[in-house]
Amino acid sequence: MGKDNNPRRVADNEAMAIARMLRTSPQKLNLVAGLIRGKKVDKALADLTFSKRRIAGDVKKCLQSAIANAENNHNLDVDSLIVAEAWVGKNLVMKRGRPRARGRFGKIMKPFSEITIKVRQAGESA
Repeated sequence: MGKDNNPRRVADNEAMAIARMLRTSPQKLNLVAGLIRGKKVDKALADLTFSKRRIAGDVKKCLQSAIANAENNHNLDVDSLIVAEAWVGKNLVMKRGRPRARGRFGKIMKPFSEITIKVRQAGESA
């Protein structure tokens, strides 16, 4: 007599993970997301491990979470996973400031962003 289950947000051969409140601008995060789009997950993990960008560690953590979701929650084969989609969104922006010359105030914006990574089993299409 209870409520029906919510419909799945991803296809049967997909899994996803979201990392929120990442302390970087969406523009910088999108450069790292573009690095892994369409690659096999083991190659993407290797690229993120050796990337010089600071935020690559957080993106790697999100990708590992998506892989774990695929394996444990959706029973997908880890060896055949590819990064199907990786998109970036804006989050809050902290407004800070600094006193400047002649009584003025310089705005300092400290943006946050979020990333969503969707992995798909390679042999099949959605």
